[in-house]
Amino acid sequence: MAITAGDAVTIAYTGRLDDGTVFDTTDESVAEAEGLLEQQPEREFEPLTVEVGEGNLIEGLEEGLLGLEAGASETVTVPPEEAYGEAAGDQTREFDAEEFEEMIGQEPAEGMQVQAQGGAVGTVVGIEGDTVHVDFEHPLAGETLTFDIDVLDVE
Repeated sequence: MAITAGDAVTIAYTGRLDDGTVFDTTDESVAEAEGLLEQQPEREFEPLTVEVGEGNLIEGLEEGLLGLEAGASETVTVPPEEAYGEAAGDQTREFDAEEFEEMIGQEPAEGMQVQAQGGAVGTVVGIEGDTVHVDFEHPLAGETLTFDIDVLDVE
């Protein structure tokens, strides 16, 4: 049965950047080899089940699944405009360090991931005196993403 919108699909995948860097995977051995286990210690690296067309995957990956069948293996290349958009470079916001600490309930640190009230996710990119700099641009913005996908099940 070919995948169509509304199907529940279980996939295993590995996502890479143009330079070959693995940024995401469902394979624990790949995650371990690429250092992702240390970066995401609470995460379970296992196949993902999603309903196609519900917006739970980036647009280009959902489109790449359409028409595939259980047992298929496919490489899907997703341009930035069908992934996380082009890099705008102007998504950094400044916060008062004391207010920022009250908002998130802990002391800010570079590299820390935070979520704004509106749902936007940002990364603390700098702390200068009483100012915290948070970049709300997605880390994969501007990147072409390549996914090696194995379709395990289609319902």
